[in-house]
Amino acid sequence: MTDVFIDGSAGTTGLRIRERLEKRADIRLITLPEADRKDPEKRREALNDAQIVFLCLPDDAAREAAGWIGNGHTRVIDTSTAHRVHPDWTYGFPELKGQREKIRASRRIANPGCHASGLIALIAPLRDAGFLKPDAQVSCTSITGYSGGGKKMIAEYEGEDASPLLRAPRFYGLSQQHKHLPEMKRWAGLENDPVFMPVVCPYYAGMETMIPLSRESVKGTPEEAAEILASCYRDESIVRFESGCDESGFLSACAFAGRDDMQLSVFGNGERFVLTARFDNLGKGASGAAIQNMNLLLGVDEKTGLVTGGTDENH
Repeated sequence: MTDVFIDGSAGTTGLRIRERLEKRADIRLITLPEADRKDPEKRREALNDAQIVFLCLPDDAAREAAGWIGNGHTRVIDTSTAHRVHPDWTYGFPELKGQREKIRASRRIANPGCHASGLIALIAPLRDAGFLKPDAQVSCTSITGYSGGGKKMIAEYEGEDASPLLRAPRFYGLSQQHKHLPEMKRWAGLENDPVFMPVVCPYYAGMETMIPLSRESVKGTPEEAAEILASCYRDESIVRFESGCDESGFLSACAFAGRDDMQLSVFGNGERFVLTARFDNLGKGASGAAIQNMNLLLGVDEKTGLVTGGTDENH
């Protein structure tokens, strides 16, 4: 039995983690009464009692909480942005080359960002294969459901007096300084920040990341790009490449809502083509990825307690 504490369990990421873990017989959740949930001393005690800790907190609070852990047995998975490019923390995307072994041996894991997960899953293998130059100026559009904005945004979209402007997609991160850019550049193996266009849409959950490429910008064909991705993820159980997966000429961004896996595809022709990743911003983009990392730490099947392919994978 593993003792687990979720610090920040009232947020969307923490709630999804709790929902998944409450069904497991191998996990004992450490919970604080509502009155103690924000008490620093009670939290400090729970952080140090647990074998696994999930930090589902704003960046500064996550840094503070991590600093409160003063023992050699607690292993931390931070879902905030705080440590994703920190040299003392392990980046928690197991599908990257050599990263799974590093995660298993680590005590400090930085869970990837949602938008970043889609871009990195698509670009890192192409960079490793030399298909894409390191100085390539990558452009990325990533569509997300409004749950990615947390409780405040959910309340805005679901409120009775919701603004009419919320009925249409909204491009944000207009200054090109989105907080996911550093990890995108670092873990995709790029020399330049991507031109990144995140879009929040009026549906609850689901993400679709799209990266356009042209023949002049790459060393190969779309078929070769597809083969690189297929080969890279052939033995993976959570991230997979699938061709011909469009829905009658469309590709819905909410198709993976409620799931913890990710689907990669390539569409287009020899002149212009698009790389796509579809997943749930709360699944492989947040809570599902965090639980996958925990499973690696515990030495159990990575899909334990996760929902993939439309089926519940609780073991």
